[in-house]
Amino acid sequence: MEKQIRYYSTNRNLEGVEDIIPFKGYVSFQEALLRGQAPDEGLFMPDYIPRLSIDDVLALKNRPYPEIALLVAKLFLHDEISHETLEKVVHDSYNFDIPLETVIDGKYVMRLDQGPTASFKDFAARMMARLMSHFRGKGKRLNVLVATSGDTGSAVGEAFKGVEGIDVNILYPRAEVSGRQKKQLDTIGKNVRALSIDGKFDDCQDLVKQAFSDPSLEYLNFTSANSINFGRILPQIVYYIYAYAHLCGKGDEIVISVPSGNFGNALGCEYARRMGLPVKKLIMPTNENDEFPRYLKTGVYEKVSPSRACLSNAMNVGHPSNLARFFNLYGGTVDRLGKVHKYPDIDTMRKNVFSVSISDDVTKECIKQTYETYGVILEPHGAVGWRGLEIFLEKNGDFSPCVSLETAHPAKFPDEIIELLGITPELPDSMKDIDRREGEPAELPMAYGIFKEYLQDNLKIRD
Repeated sequence: MEKQIRYYSTNRNLEGVEDIIPFKGYVSFQEALLRGQAPDEGLFMPDYIPRLSIDDVLALKNRPYPEIALLVAKLFLHDEISHETLEKVVHDSYNFDIPLETVIDGKYVMRLDQGPTASFKDFAARMMARLMSHFRGKGKRLNVLVATSGDTGSAVGEAFKGVEGIDVNILYPRAEVSGRQKKQLDTIGKNVRALSIDGKFDDCQDLVKQAFSDPSLEYLNFTSANSINFGRILPQIVYYIYAYAHLCGKGDEIVISVPSGNFGNALGCEYARRMGLPVKKLIMPTNENDEFPRYLKTGVYEKVSPSRACLSNAMNVGHPSNLARFFNLYGGTVDRLGKVHKYPDIDTMRKNVFSVSISDDVTKECIKQTYETYGVILEPHGAVGWRGLEIFLEKNGDFSPCVSLETAHPAKFPDEIIELLGITPELPDSMKDIDRREGEPAELPMAYGIFKEYLQDNLKIRD
């Protein structure tokens, strides 16, 4: 019989810490999904990680993506949702291609940019929206709060657009999203509202976390669609297993490079490895927000504050939320403010994970060289991932297969691509109508009191 999985808080062992009362309990996936964040400001973690059968994975070679998504989802959700409902969820969520593009000699780019908002975040947001719709209590209206540094917000907004009984408010840093990203966010419409914040991504994220932990706002039925919600992590396990199934044979190991900002995407790979996927190394390149590679090098964690504005703007994160989950998996504890209460087993982490900081200048050079050498167009986030893979191989010797993730479509960064390559990236079908859409955000200062008033004045709690 498959084991029942329950979820605990990353802060459960924090005793005597000011303003934190550790949550010692366990909750179902449904409760973790609808709450988003644990009541003690920690993040929910599964108390058991199910194991994959590699034979089952390899049997799915050349099979469509929803079949692999169903395999993974059933391992976590078998006792909370019927097979028929889950099958409908994954088939409704994934109706687009996931190309594995050969670059050279067993090195691939996995293009996660073919969904409705041309971002890898479509994968998690679409499945999460459908699961929330299924689990939502009758007549109860959910209010999704999400902070975005670029692509998360539009992916979440489009995934939840028109979903019955759920409203979405998206916070983004006014000066740190591209023009096209801003247009996407501001014009989603219907039950989705964009909030333009006069601050940085970390400020937006902190506003969301303060609202979640404010007891006077509990009546607003908040949940999160950021990667602080485990409902965002679960779908991101799937594409690593998809890559392995399509590229590997029995006994093979794989190197995977994941451009990393808030660490939810890389965490999906870490869980896949712990489920039994033969990952030789998880590479987590960052941009100039280098708090994690510095930690792996020195053993001391210091967040970057304020976060640094870089070309790969969706990764402009000075203290990744999901670092709390990484630390927890390796035996440590860090809180939402970046204070380490217990350091993890860094030797084991170094064995499994490699990280390096990629500057904007190196990012630009990588975009140019990858196009000139291989004819492959990368945008800034994908370039950080690809260059991180190259550096790992330069230090450790050649290896294959290797997969680097392209997390956004190059057409989302037309100015950079035109400047560096002299070409205009073709818009995917999902983006061709954006310039004709209309809509304006609500503009707010970086002040929790004003944000709280906005929530109280504008959010509904019943259908």
